[in-house]
Amino acid sequence: MGAARLVARLHGGALSLTINMDATELRRWCLQHAGAIEDFPFGPEHSVFKVAGKMFALSALGRAPLEVSVKCEPELASQLRHSYRAIRPGYHLNKRHWNTITLDGSLPNQLVRDMIEDSYDLVVSALPKRVRQELGWSPGTDLAGPAASARMPR
Repeated sequence: MGAARLVARLHGGALSLTINMDATELRRWCLQHAGAIEDFPFGPEHSVFKVAGKMFALSALGRAPLEVSVKCEPELASQLRHSYRAIRPGYHLNKRHWNTITLDGSLPNQLVRDMIEDSYDLVVSALPKRVRQELGWSPGTDLAGPAASARMPR
């Protein structure tokens, strides 16, 4: 699963060139996951990205600096917060399980993409088996693998 990929990045894995991810790219990256939708339960200024009715990312896409909150395994969430100033406990969310990321150009886009993908995977892994199968998801599936890479500029 993606957590191992994030841990490798924390401990010296290669990271891509840092370029500010914008709102359009953030929205596109969240919506490219199977079954992902954008919803607005907190008003028109807050995009909530869901799969099977469960939130995996939240962002006020019009805000500057751009931020996105994502679900994360608790130990990894803590490691990421201690490693990067742009990652902090989830704003108005369960701080044990959610991180808020400031997209200020200090983090490589690939790290942000990996965190979004891991959030999606955490949510999908808790869904009923039938729903996971309908989504084409299985543990270890890299949903942002070669097909997604071809669609997403890096």
